[in-house]
Amino acid sequence: MSYCKKCGQTTQESIPDGDHLPRAVCSSCGYIHYENPKLIVGCIPEWKNKILLCKRAIEPRFGLWTLPAGFMENHETTAAGAARETLEESNANVRDLEAFTLYDIPHISQVYLMFRAKLTAPEYSVSPESSEVQLFDEENIPWDEIAFAAIKQTLRQYFEDRAKGKFSFHVGTIEAPARK
Repeated sequence: MSYCKKCGQTTQESIPDGDHLPRAVCSSCGYIHYENPKLIVGCIPEWKNKILLCKRAIEPRFGLWTLPAGFMENHETTAAGAARETLEESNANVRDLEAFTLYDIPHISQVYLMFRAKLTAPEYSVSPESSEVQLFDEENIPWDEIAFAAIKQTLRQYFEDRAKGKFSFHVGTIEAPARK
């Protein structure tokens, strides 16, 4: 951040008193600009042993499949954000949301919180964010075309739990991919 969002003057990177990390600090008014991880919320929309996936029509990962998810907005709950993202990306409504996975992704400063949810009806369609929307059974998941590591891990955990007949809440960390 080069300019203060409060007064418009330039910022400098420094460690504020009482802190331990460098921050953008306004050289004029002293305002400290904190940058915190982004929270991504989404759903595993279920319908009769199938789940709804969306093919991305936007970057990042254009053309790959994902569960409907996106950045949480201010002034909404995580569940409301997950339901909103599902509607925005697939024109589908969900109910009975239950927290299912929480993945920290420190190398990109993101946290994914995914919910299991029931589709209210098998009604869905493409949107400006999704070029295709489709229900998949486990055998037809396009595993090699899943857009994000957190989504792939969530799907794996979902099918493992479903096979056991018991769903639990899962927490983990997704590390940066090894550089080639």
